[in-house]
Amino acid sequence: MVEGIYLYCIVDSNKKISFGNIGLDNNEVYTIPYKDLGAVIHKCSTEPYKSEDKEKVKSWIIAHEKVIENAWERFGTIIPLGFDTIIIGEEEREPEENMQSWLKNDYENLKNKLSKLEGKAEFGIQIFWDIKIISERIIDTDKEIKKLSDEIKTKSKGLAYMYKQKLENILKKEIEKETDRYFKDFYDRVKSCVDEIKVDRTKKEEEKPMLMNLSCLLAKEKSKTLGGELDKIDQMPEFSVRFTGPWPPYSFV
Repeated sequence: MVEGIYLYCIVDSNKKISFGNIGLDNNEVYTIPYKDLGAVIHKCSTEPYKSEDKEKVKSWIIAHEKVIENAWERFGTIIPLGFDTIIIGEEEREPEENMQSWLKNDYENLKNKLSKLEGKAEFGIQIFWDIKIISERIIDTDKEIKKLSDEIKTKSKGLAYMYKQKLENILKKEIEKETDRYFKDFYDRVKSCVDEIKVDRTKKEEEKPMLMNLSCLLAKEKSKTLGGELDKIDQMPEFSVRFTGPWPPYSFV
């Protein structure tokens, strides 16, 4: 007996359709309508999708994302939900009834979210920088640091080590100032081109450190304006930009 339904997303449509067997484990994906909303689901048990097999989990996550992207292409405006969202039934109530009840009780909130997301997509921005270039520029332009750097070359090994430690401490503080300055500058540039912006945690990369990691919500047709602003940053010798999207608006729901 089916005891649950797996929920992928809420769509701005009350069309009752089947997407075919494209869900997790090739389950049939279809919509449950309520008024002018629809829930994209497949039937499942109440057990969460867990496995020690990493490849199996990966295939589930990929299937989850593909269904959401399919719904996004088909309906235009959606509220995507996270992986493994399951609506369960009760003793005298089927999971579909609980799904309908949630759509009814949260109807106004869901409509407001869909209205906010209409015609918009999520884009990812990651800006990397070359610390070596930044450091060299600071040494060349800061008189105190340049003087200290030159003096190191004339000192004995012991004194040179002490001077080098002092130089590194001063340089570190100056780099921190540059970090704050560039972060604010780039954030303001991006913010002027988007509707909403979220600062995500930076990730460790092998080649260059990441200065900033942003998720942005904006109308798809405005992405060229944002891309143009990012191109200006990417042309700076000490910076490189990774611009991804459009994606369903995961970060803004």
